[in-house]
Amino acid sequence: MTLYLVVLLSMLNSIAQRGSKVAVSLYALELGAGAAAVGVLAALFAVFPLLLAVQAGRISDRFGVRLPIVCGSLVMAAGLAIAFLTTSVPFLFLCPALIGLGHIFFHVSIHNLVGSLGTDAARTRNFSTFALGSSIAAFIGPSLAGFAIELADFRTAFAILACVAAASGLYVLLHRRVIPKHVQHDEEQQVKSAFDLLAIPALRRTLIMSGVTLTGIELFSFYLPIYGRAIGLAPSVIGMILSSYAVAGFIVRAFMHRLAQRYTEVGVLTGSLFVAALAYFAVPGLADGAALAAAAFALGLALGSAQPLTIILTYNHAPAGRSGEALGMRIMANKVTQIAVPLAFGGFGAALGAVPVFVATGVFLLAAGLISLKGGNG
Repeated sequence: MTLYLVVLLSMLNSIAQRGSKVAVSLYALELGAGAAAVGVLAALFAVFPLLLAVQAGRISDRFGVRLPIVCGSLVMAAGLAIAFLTTSVPFLFLCPALIGLGHIFFHVSIHNLVGSLGTDAARTRNFSTFALGSSIAAFIGPSLAGFAIELADFRTAFAILACVAAASGLYVLLHRRVIPKHVQHDEEQQVKSAFDLLAIPALRRTLIMSGVTLTGIELFSFYLPIYGRAIGLAPSVIGMILSSYAVAGFIVRAFMHRLAQRYTEVGVLTGSLFVAALAYFAVPGLADGAALAAAAFALGLALGSAQPLTIILTYNHAPAGRSGEALGMRIMANKVTQIAVPLAFGGFGAALGAVPVFVATGVFLLAAGLISLKGGNG
């Protein structure tokens, strides 16, 4: 029962986080922000995760997962509350920064907790269940934000998302015994630099694949609303397009075990990167909601199993007692490119919209697929 409770708490947190990306980007445009400012907002979601991901992992390894889960949820709620209160773009910058700060402590701790539940044989099944919950959250979050904006207003959307974010933290705070304070580890190794983890070839390759894969997921959820607004789509349509990605992810994760057994984990990751690159390249040429939903569905099929597979491989390849640290390193690898892409192409977006971001991300996915293919053959 602990696993299912953890999945539910993670779903609430992910609903708020994914919904906030739709709401923040559209609200910034509503307040008159330019493409460069929106690029900065996108990067701010990733600044604290980049800087603190490894430290968040170390905290969960050494001091337990309960406190980071509680504090992370409440900090996210505070960020959304700021967006609820402000009508100024400069103050809006605090919202994604705080959401990123809270989410990284929650995110790493939850993954570390799921990995510690049960035996090694049960780990893949546990992460598959966890991934299915994430797919449900990915469907609900964007749609919830889109419909709340369209049927009410931005303030209502931010208020709802803030309550959802706070719910998981408050539940753990009031029912402390349901979540173990510490995760179970083998004997901890001597403390070393986090970058020593990169000396492990299998882990290093997994981190590269994870970074590019998650960048593809995250940037699509943030820049698709900008592109959709530019071609005149309603907020609810944009939300449903993003939710179609989640539906595909849910479907493919239901068959993840069979895919991995037939093609191996590395084979599934490699194929997903190539298909995702094609989906990204296709988006700028589409101007219809249904066609964009089809592209999002294809992206969900491609990357839906990649995310949990990279989490499992990262946990499995981590040295004893350093699983949280390795999971934090995985997040950091993702955030490096997640920050670089919107900042590098935010200026170009002023003239060309979101198209450069889609093209650049497609190139990253294609390159990662080639690296993975070479590594798998080697």
